[in-house]
Amino acid sequence: MPTTHLLYLHGFRSSPRSAKAQITAARVMRTHPQVHFWCPQLPPSPAEAMAMVAEGTSHWPRETTAVIGSSLGGFYASWFAQHMGCRSVMLNPAVNPARDLERHIGDQTAWHNPNEHFYFQPHFVDELKALDVRHLPPAGPEMAIIAKGDELLDWHEMAERYASAAELHILEGGDHALSDFENHVEDVIHFCDLA
Repeated sequence: MPTTHLLYLHGFRSSPRSAKAQITAARVMRTHPQVHFWCPQLPPSPAEAMAMVAEGTSHWPRETTAVIGSSLGGFYASWFAQHMGCRSVMLNPAVNPARDLERHIGDQTAWHNPNEHFYFQPHFVDELKALDVRHLPPAGPEMAIIAKGDELLDWHEMAERYASAAELHILEGGDHALSDFENHVEDVIHFCDLA
């Protein structure tokens, strides 16, 4: 059944103002205006973030929901897809954020507003560990877009994480932000099978 509800989850220090979120929102609004699109501002606590997402989507029809996630949002998207049994798209997804974000404990600034601060608490690392679904088979169709030029995450690790079941798009070059996302949004929308 075609997707009627689409969730977009942004990455660490990011927001709904990210270029990829904005491009996706504009594309959905322009060509699939009947699809319900939601890109919430996620709180720093992973447990709170996923509780908020679960609550906000609790009335969504499981069989016609899809999720897109970027970086840390890709890690969250894999958890959400398990929770909902839906299709998911991961964009340069964080594979082991509990390990990678341990060194970011402390005061952080928001990427799109450097005047906005938040504190990444030590216990958030344990919350990330609790959300890890790497040991589970996918609950729905998966797609991953991975740039070899990602300057923050190891593309080999990302590709290995999603190699067994996902439709993999490995990009030569590129960057963590997927600055050329305009060139890939069609593939993402097509995979999500929007109504």
